Amino acid sequence: MTAECGGFPGGIPDDGVSGGISNGRRRVLAACAASIACVTGAMGAMGVVVANAQAATPAPASAPGASDISPAERLIFTTDHLHGVEQQTELDYALLSSDASAHGSDTVKVLVTSADNAKGDAQVSDKRGAVPLPNGGLQCNPVIIYFLERDIAEMEQLTGGKRRYFQQRLRLALAAGPKIETVTSQIGGKAVKAQQIVVQPYLDDPNAARFPQYTGKRYTFLIASTVPGQVAMIRTEVPGANNDFAHPLQSRALSFQAVLRKLTPPGNAPNAPGAPNNAPRSPNEPVTPSNAPRASR
Repeated sequence: MTAECGGFPGGIPDDGVSGGISNGRRRVLAACAASIACVTGAMGAMGVVVANAQAATPAPASAPGASDISPAERLIFTTDHLHGVEQQTELDYALLSSDASAHGSDTVKVLVTSADNAKGDAQVSDKRGAVPLPNGGLQCNPVIIYFLERDIAEMEQLTGGKRRYFQQRLRLALAAGPKIETVTSQIGGKAVKAQQIVVQPYLDDPNAARFPQYTGKRYTFLIASTVPGQVAMIRTEVPGANNDFAHPLQSRALSFQAVLRKLTPPGNAPNAPGAPNNAPRSPNEPVTPSNAPRASR
């Protein structure tokens, strides 16, 4: 995870919607395309893309086409969200869904194992255990990829459509340059200023008739530099009748909850063989077996 993650990955059959994407954006998007290919196991036809993405480097700001990446894409995908996060820090997120069949609620953990995530080795886990996200060039907070990959997989399952199509629609919606607003939101019981991006990828979708229930689906991203990991919230909503978002048919939100600092690395816990008994502990984080994050397994 040492390169940047620019734009949500995926592709779409040649139907005209993907034309005109600049070389600058293509280079930056390649790393994300590789990541989802790894997650889904689609290593066959995507093998060449993965190889190219691993060899690619992000375009410098002065390079031709670099400015073609939209501010929304840059804020969500090419920002080094984990910069400033200490080694062995766990970021906890609450994942709530209105659909009981979608597991209702969960706690998603991001374990930053190297300071600033300099080694690109941040790990993600949920109640099912460690989530095998790729490490082939992502520097953005991996919880973003976790959330969007889960959402796209659900869209594929519910509609019978192709995941790459839904990925592309979302990517193009962000590439179109949606408005970025500064808002104040309650995060972890505190008022936090955040940058908000809202997109509806399927409003003008020529294939929306195949999944009319999801035409108005809305994605909201809140990115706050004062929140560890910078991801304050990601939310999706499927509106009720007459585009009623006050009473959505379906919603899912991932929101920042807590940060646990200076967790003891595996094998260096107090009383472990060769470890000093006076190993330092965080003042608000007692080291007990129950605190061991699943992502470290």
